[in-house]
Amino acid sequence: MTLDALKIPETPVCAAALEVAVAYCSPALLNHSVRAYIWAAAYGEAQGIAFDPELLYVGSMFHDIALMPEFDNHTAGFDVASGHVAWVFGAGAGWPVTRRRRLVEVVISHMLDSVDVAADPEGHLLERSTSMDISGRHMDDFSAPFKAEVLRRYPRLGIAEEFLACFRDQAVRKPDSSPAASLRDNIAERILANQLDRTG
Repeated sequence: MTLDALKIPETPVCAAALEVAVAYCSPALLNHSVRAYIWAAAYGEAQGIAFDPELLYVGSMFHDIALMPEFDNHTAGFDVASGHVAWVFGAGAGWPVTRRRRLVEVVISHMLDSVDVAADPEGHLLERSTSMDISGRHMDDFSAPFKAEVLRRYPRLGIAEEFLACFRDQAVRKPDSSPAASLRDNIAERILANQLDRTG
């Protein structure tokens, strides 16, 4: 597979989701969000997993949006707060309530240890892709040339340090949040050891 062979869904909703991500995400977080979709969709296609490209793309654009100050929630963890932002976006896009709920499920599920592919294929794919991009899991999902191609197009721009700083900030202010739990589970070591930061 090549990056050019992977199709980004060309819908007005996807275009609007990217516009929001560009407006609010840092450059590193924006590239991470795009890579999250690429890894997820490429893996889904390679494994023959049927998924909704638009739902997966919008979920990828919004899964970390509440790490940004404009959407930070003073009590809820970023994953839950990102789900709220995504729900509001979906309402503005005219999505029915059932599709908005699915979007929230996909966004929140990316912080779970695993997601049942049969019950939630988009959540499964996003959990797997974000785990690879941030903490270096599932590194064997793709060939070295494909990973290098993706990173040339969408460089990491210091995402490991930026993401870890956000998680530490969230953990201090929200000790019951998923970032706090992840830090207790030594995610910091995995983030800083991610092989993608050594792929050239």
